[in-house]
Amino acid sequence: MSQADLAAKLDKTRAAVSAWINGRAEPRDVTKRHIAEILGTDLVAVVTRTEDIPVERPRRWHHRLAHLDGGREYGNAAAFAFDADLSVLAREATQNSLDERYDVGSPVRVRYTLHELDGPHLDAFLATLQWEKLLPHYEAASQGNQKVSRSLRSALTDLSRERRLRLLRIDDYNAAGLTGPEYGDGRFAAVVRRQLDSHKVAAGRAGGSYGLGKATIWAASRFGLVLMNTTLSERHEGRTAGRVIGRLDLPWHEANGTAYAGPAWFGEPDTDPEHQDVSRSWWADDATLRGLHLDRSTDEPGTSFLIVGAYDASGANETLREMHDEFVRSLADGFWAAMIGGRSAGPLLDARVTTLRNGAVYIPEEQVDPHAYRPAVSRALQAYLDGDTVEELTSSEQVVRAEVPLIVTPLKERGRTDDKGHEHRAVLLLTPADEQDAQPNRVICMRGNRMSVTEQRPRELPLGTPSFQAVLLAGYATGRDGEDVALAEAFLRASEPPEHDRWDRTEELTTTYQRGALSRLKEFRSAIDETVRSLLGNRDVVRSGGPAVLRELLKLDTGIGAGARRVQSFPTVRSVDARTDDRGAWHVTVRLKLPDAADPWVLSPSPNSTCVRAAAPRWDGSCLSDPSLVGWRTTRSSSSPASVPLCSAG
Repeated sequence: MSQADLAAKLDKTRAAVSAWINGRAEPRDVTKRHIAEILGTDLVAVVTRTEDIPVERPRRWHHRLAHLDGGREYGNAAAFAFDADLSVLAREATQNSLDERYDVGSPVRVRYTLHELDGPHLDAFLATLQWEKLLPHYEAASQGNQKVSRSLRSALTDLSRERRLRLLRIDDYNAAGLTGPEYGDGRFAAVVRRQLDSHKVAAGRAGGSYGLGKATIWAASRFGLVLMNTTLSERHEGRTAGRVIGRLDLPWHEANGTAYAGPAWFGEPDTDPEHQDVSRSWWADDATLRGLHLDRSTDEPGTSFLIVGAYDASGANETLREMHDEFVRSLADGFWAAMIGGRSAGPLLDARVTTLRNGAVYIPEEQVDPHAYRPAVSRALQAYLDGDTVEELTSSEQVVRAEVPLIVTPLKERGRTDDKGHEHRAVLLLTPADEQDAQPNRVICMRGNRMSVTEQRPRELPLGTPSFQAVLLAGYATGRDGEDVALAEAFLRASEPPEHDRWDRTEELTTTYQRGALSRLKEFRSAIDETVRSLLGNRDVVRSGGPAVLRELLKLDTGIGAGARRVQSFPTVRSVDARTDDRGAWHVTVRLKLPDAADPWVLSPSPNSTCVRAAAPRWDGSCLSDPSLVGWRTTRSSSSPASVPLCSAG
């Protein structure tokens, strides 16, 4: 009801009503009783103006009308910024939950629940969703030739033929929730009504920065439809629990003779004259939440996203079991470090996955265990958080720690011409790889909330290097605070693309920081490699499962000595592959990087080498087998072939 309408019913001036609403004047008791009668509420609500007045308005879908200037959008471009698969969804959605952690003394709890509906369960859900009112819009939007239209046609056909629908609910607890006003600045409007609005309030620790990640939630729906139920960490309209709204992303279409822009919202019609008939959020009761499969297990703040028609657009995971397992693997790969706690810091995240069919448990809840999926790096981070790292490896369970310098380039508007930047000391943790590690000799790099950002394989590792795994902690991931930490965190975040999967050139990096920022990143990566090589060189132990003994047997004699011509650089070993056949003979392949030279390089047996008993080494020095090998050296000769077999042993 507008102020003018209320003033007319009260036989008062509009100014008098405005003065009461804005707290400048207080009406008489008899007037308050009259106001309560007009508004259809009790006197307490009028006197205190803090009680929520229960008004039941019918929910409905509000579709945005087409632009008056004829502009059209045939889909949400933000949804195409990422690869459409479940691993990307898990990465982006969980990162958003981590960024919104409410109580920093407790982990964010994230739950992924797959739920397949058919029969009466499906019919009841679609009725609550008012599917019959949506169907004309879906059918109209599916008639185009664009990618989104073709996908909608396929989704509608499958639903009609199979009469089966998959839901995916992503719940987070101990998160801030979608706080803020319906249309103004805040978390709610950033997620529900806007694009490319990150609105992160994480004191510079946020993993995301583009505002694109939320688009992956809608991209995971075959129907572009997501429902939300949020429990707020701060009151809105006097309440915190059960704030519900739905958003639908369709391409431009015409239905019933009217052109629509595409987006639509499910909620109560707004009575504010400025937003007349726009569907706004409402405070849902328990029965409505159960009917929409949006009921939450506790009253902790956080948000539940229900993806209607969930699927893996890559086609790699089609069954419920495959989708369930993919979520577990993806959470373990992307957030194993955030799930580990120690004596100095607790875990940041607790992640679980479960699968239902028609309300019954189909695959029991599975808590993601980082030690089961990434044992070596989990051991490394655990040792760091517990203060149990060592300076030199002597056993397969130990973790060695070193520091890696990162020079942060000054900002353009703050730096001086003579300012060389600030040095940040990142932390490198290295430990022997486990036998089941499919990709050893990797450094996993992270910052902020300990989400894995990128992996790199150090270059030019020493010959015979034992397999290892390493973790690089930068910025706030180090667990430290300070100016250098904050500067490094902002610098690395600026160097990440929307996928947050590498530290490299970005527009934000080049426009925000002074010249040389990209060179500092390259130097940082080189420093990581150099630190790994130094840690592997300063050891007196050998490693199980790999050909570490070849380190001594296959040393490269460059021929540089008395009377020999000097070359610009030395040959280096790029990789060593070794196997034994059924006779127990070793077959060794070594790939070399040879410097340019006027004469070709050749490999030949070293005459001063002696045959030794070679074995597959272990960190404890024990042997698996004992074939013999001979040493080799490199020389340059104009009359010799460029290469010969490196060795043959049996």
